[in-house]
Amino acid sequence: MKLKKLTRNLTLWVLLAIVAGALLGHFQPATAQQMEPLGKRFIDVVKLFINPIIFLTITLGISTMGDLKKVGRIGGKALLYFEVVTTLALLIGVAVAAVVKPGAGVSTGKLNTEKVGEFTKRATEFSWGHFLADNLTLQVLLVAIVLGIVLSKYAGRKPIIHFLKVASGYVFRGLHLVMLFAPIGAFGGMAFTIGKYGIATLLPLGKLMVTVYLTMAVFIFVILGAILRYCRIGMWSFLKYIKAELLIVLGTSSSEAGLPGLMEKLERMGCAQPVVGLVVPTGYSFNLDGTTIYLSLATLFLAQVFNIDLTGAQILTMMGILMVTSKGAAGVAGSGFVVLASTLTAMKVIPVEGLALLLGVDRFMSEARSITNFIGNGVATVFLAHNEGALDHQMAEEALGKRLKPLRLRRRKDLTSGEYLGEVAEEAANKSTPQ
Repeated sequence: MKLKKLTRNLTLWVLLAIVAGALLGHFQPATAQQMEPLGKRFIDVVKLFINPIIFLTITLGISTMGDLKKVGRIGGKALLYFEVVTTLALLIGVAVAAVVKPGAGVSTGKLNTEKVGEFTKRATEFSWGHFLADNLTLQVLLVAIVLGIVLSKYAGRKPIIHFLKVASGYVFRGLHLVMLFAPIGAFGGMAFTIGKYGIATLLPLGKLMVTVYLTMAVFIFVILGAILRYCRIGMWSFLKYIKAELLIVLGTSSSEAGLPGLMEKLERMGCAQPVVGLVVPTGYSFNLDGTTIYLSLATLFLAQVFNIDLTGAQILTMMGILMVTSKGAAGVAGSGFVVLASTLTAMKVIPVEGLALLLGVDRFMSEARSITNFIGNGVATVFLAHNEGALDHQMAEEALGKRLKPLRLRRRKDLTSGEYLGEVAEEAANKSTPQ
């Protein structure tokens, strides 16, 4: 019975696929590079589900919410949270780079600047107008919000809502079938990465790699961990709960691959549907904690490589530029390099050609960025749901398989009626208290 359960464990199969892909990439790099379509096609298919899920979740959530003021309040709190946490991530990246100095002593003698011009050109072409026009996710989000508001005011909305609920069930059923192929996608993504770039490319910039991964680990377990503790949830329990999605993100180097699964699991652990629908897709574009940390570290890394001592004013300028440009990173192809190129171009202090140093290792650091962004958006949703009184702690306790701390005076609010569920909250507290 245990063996049968083990063979059906998606997490195990994804992990084995990642290991197999890494081994193939190391020992048969030419063959491994031919596996690239497996990873790309899997991500492409998952992307087909993202916008329908966002549309259905947002529309259903808002149309059944009742008080539309709550929608604006949640959206406002989300944007404020994103700005505070990403700014904190930026400060951490700057502080770590200043202390560790990962660029000190790195040679610039073998710079290959052929591909740098492509990213520099994209950086100069970037505009917020293009970002909004090209970002289909944000467009769907806006349409869903408008439709949800219209339906909430429409007296004959019941048959439409019923249809949307049925459609939502079929969409998630289809997603579950697609996720059965996640090990194939993870295998293809990892095999291609190792096969094309090779482990040897990590050695010259090993200090930067280690610095990036350790900084993001500290951010996840210290900063995001503290935020979850405020919500009475442990980081390890949360990571264990979303481990399958994390491995998919790791194998494919794309947070998009795990986005639909994350939304479903957040609802399953008690986060109200409107909060999940608003926060996760918005955070995908505006709450990029991992990308922010990487960009600040990479900028200062290049300054150290070229022995450029940035003044306090220049560092503040860099931070100001990154606070704006990093928000649009998710909507741009080659986002990390494009934003980095735009930052260096705007500062006019660090040679843009230095980007060539990062070309070989950027793919290996994209896993860290994607995973940190992914976890950050999950934590943001839990925090905002808890803050709104829209997190069912009893459901969270059951989903995480671990007893939570007593609920004390915290009361959960029903987002549909706007009433406080005092008795439910007390019952949850009693069940959570160790006997």
